[in-house]
Amino acid sequence: MSDDLEIRELTVAEQPASWQLGRLAFGGRGDPPADLREVMPGRTIYGAFDGQGRQIGKAMDRHHEQWWGGRLVASADVGGVAVIPEARGRGVARALLSGLLRGAHERGAAVSALFPSVAAAYRSFGWEVVGTMPARDLPTSALPQYKPSAKLSTRPGTHHDLPAVLALYEEIARKRCGMLARRGPFFDSSYANAQALPSTVDGLSLVEDGEKLVGYATWQRGEGWGPQARLDVMDLLALTPEAAREVVGVLGSWRSIVGVLRLRPLAFDAVSAVLPLESSREAEYDPWMHRPVDVVAAVRTRGWPSHVRASVDFVLEDRLAPWNAGSWRLEIADGQGNLERTDRDPGLRLKVNGFAMLYAGACDAESLVGMGHLEVTSGADPTHLDPLGSAGQAQLLNHF
Repeated sequence: MSDDLEIRELTVAEQPASWQLGRLAFGGRGDPPADLREVMPGRTIYGAFDGQGRQIGKAMDRHHEQWWGGRLVASADVGGVAVIPEARGRGVARALLSGLLRGAHERGAAVSALFPSVAAAYRSFGWEVVGTMPARDLPTSALPQYKPSAKLSTRPGTHHDLPAVLALYEEIARKRCGMLARRGPFFDSSYANAQALPSTVDGLSLVEDGEKLVGYATWQRGEGWGPQARLDVMDLLALTPEAAREVVGVLGSWRSIVGVLRLRPLAFDAVSAVLPLESSREAEYDPWMHRPVDVVAAVRTRGWPSHVRASVDFVLEDRLAPWNAGSWRLEIADGQGNLERTDRDPGLRLKVNGFAMLYAGACDAESLVGMGHLEVTSGADPTHLDPLGSAGQAQLLNHF
């Protein structure tokens, strides 16, 4: 692409045209949503313009927060990256994402996640696959039939229950890594300020212990009935095994009407422990990618396991975010992490993709050597970097 390519934030007046560009890239019909005609806090949309001032690409930075070990980490979650066909393969996407990362860094974001259309392209920009958000189809006939609890009660929920639903979600999410904090402009209308259940939700099933919410499921009924009919379950969460059995029992009551539940189960939680997942099959495979925006903030603002103690020097390579590149010393102790600049080259040269995989608990450092994301020289020990991934594998339950 020529040197006169311009990357900048879009004005409100330019956003409908940007939406049309995305519609052509990803398919769909209709008119731009009304909120694109006004300033919306919590998002920054970047446009790429050629020398004639034509918009030829766009990308959105969603100002989310992610839970990492009990602490909130500011995130620049990327969506809607699109380039017109005539300009593809000319460096427009790289320029867009470079501009997005600079802007995210300036506003204080520490990490970034995205769902790729083509992983290889984003891998070349420093993002790396760290997990999946799979959907699984489970026959309702396979669900166990539990005797209703004498202690717990179940009932249908309304929009008045959504603040309690959000509180339960965050009680679970905050102890994990990578899950979104469902707060801010993208979520307020669905939770804190909701006037109805979201349009994508037909039902909300609650499990309560007295007045305390201990489990819930949100679901969409779909069409038809019989063996081929499907109930889509968006969230299925519980705080205890008893609550998990109760909410699974509510879903099991559909067995005479609906043949299949489509679930996105959270790994190693109370619900997955009572679901017969061996009877399910994968229906959708949705990988997601991660990368640091600011490695210092990414390490400092998250929580770390209190038992982990580490001190290791390494060199980080990051072409798209050069403020991350260079020699660093990582210190982890007492649930805190810190990165400081050094002038040493300790024989551990880590690509930003490898940093992302360790940070998200996706693999260990020895695996990175085989993948080409970590170069080891001078007899250095790659396992010294393993504490960077000591908090378990990250997960997501939200698509964006």
